[in-house]
Amino acid sequence: TDRKSWVIYMKLLHRFRRFAGTFLATSLLASTSTADTPFPSTYQAPSHTPTIITNATVLTGTGQKLESASLYFVDGRIVSVGEQPKTLSEDTRVIDVDGAWVTPGIIDVHSHLGVYPSPGVDAHSDGNEATAPVTAEVWAEHSVWPQDPGFGRALAGGITAMQILPGSANLFGGRGVTLKNVASVTYQGMKFPGAPYGLKMACGENPKRVYGRKGSGPSTRMGNIAGYRAAWIKATDYRDEHAKYAALSDEEKIEAKKPKRDLELETLAGVLNGDIIIHMHCYRADEMMTILDLAKEFNYTVGTFHHGVEAYKISSELAENGVCGALWADWWGFKMEAYDGIQENIALVDRPEGSCSVVHSDSDEGIQRLNQEATKAMSRGNKAGMNIPPERAIKWITSNAAKSLGIDDQTGSLTTGLMADVVIWNGNPFSVYAKANQVFIDGVERYNRDDPTKQPVSDFELGQLLEVSR
Repeated sequence: TDRKSWVIYMKLLHRFRRFAGTFLATSLLASTSTADTPFPSTYQAPSHTPTIITNATVLTGTGQKLESASLYFVDGRIVSVGEQPKTLSEDTRVIDVDGAWVTPGIIDVHSHLGVYPSPGVDAHSDGNEATAPVTAEVWAEHSVWPQDPGFGRALAGGITAMQILPGSANLFGGRGVTLKNVASVTYQGMKFPGAPYGLKMACGENPKRVYGRKGSGPSTRMGNIAGYRAAWIKATDYRDEHAKYAALSDEEKIEAKKPKRDLELETLAGVLNGDIIIHMHCYRADEMMTILDLAKEFNYTVGTFHHGVEAYKISSELAENGVCGALWADWWGFKMEAYDGIQENIALVDRPEGSCSVVHSDSDEGIQRLNQEATKAMSRGNKAGMNIPPERAIKWITSNAAKSLGIDDQTGSLTTGLMADVVIWNGNPFSVYAKANQVFIDGVERYNRDDPTKQPVSDFELGQLLEVSR
């Protein structure tokens, strides 16, 4: 049918999958995941004293800027934002910030912390399973090293949650995992409860270079597309076979042969069922449009294009299809497919109605100052006459990022009922001098710039740092 009708259909399908996909997958399509989720999150928010932040300049993450406002949170959830409640718990902790800025916790949708941890040695290179073009069976969480010192550095920059992704060597690189930025001995203790999985895919130069050199996979862009299509055909057959078996009665199942379980196809079927979100590394506008057509062919949705240095050329199409653009503020030109980048990219992608611009890091250093990366994008947009205020730009690293990860009903904005993931800044967060003074995750103060006891240190660094301090 015509493109406009297709866009409307895909938007409705995306909404249906998001709110009813779990029921549909289990009841009608017989989701191929196991009954009990493997490697479940063990994270539980600690208790904390009820807390109210007063006299704050609040950016809510919903497009509002509130002056002289209060933010009250109890039991890990936001109770009120704006006017101070008339009644407070007797043991409420009062933090008067004297006009300082308060924002939602920052979320990085593209990080490799833990899978490429510090120190950067070969023994720590666990981000790319570069053994086959399709490795949808691998999960990034199984490479995450919770003792990576980078997590603490990111916390000092206001990062409260992040998605850890595999690298981009493969057409299908494997599942990503969303983590809360809390200290833990295990990655399960960091996993964001209930966050949907993402599937990392990559187009363009990376997979064709890796496997062209190896001679074991695609060596051209047309080979990349053929590889995606072949994988989706297998996944469609796998999904349908399992759904057909699940629809049988108990008596019929006795006679029928139960389909075999395949970890690779299980992940791909999860995408087709609407349970897993596609996060696609893609630079060029023409390739992103091809991927949208590919999604149409196999009836799945693309959640977010990552990097997308040419996303500004198709900003309207991204908005129409409900696809987020997770972008760099100013990385460009380091390879041919990154040549045509511009610094107004994020601001331009943010213009159409229904858009979803996100600032991401893809860097263990950039994640420490993601607010400054957003500042760059806001500045370039303003210089181009787009008039982007802080209350809009903050969404790029908070609520839009949460939307990209499918957790915006839990975090990403200072909204009543959501998780109390909060950052108190020493000034305007869009200043080059901005630093996070205090960081709260589920209402618990996890970082305080003036209190060394609330500045987490990785177990890996403990002995080393003590030795250096002597």
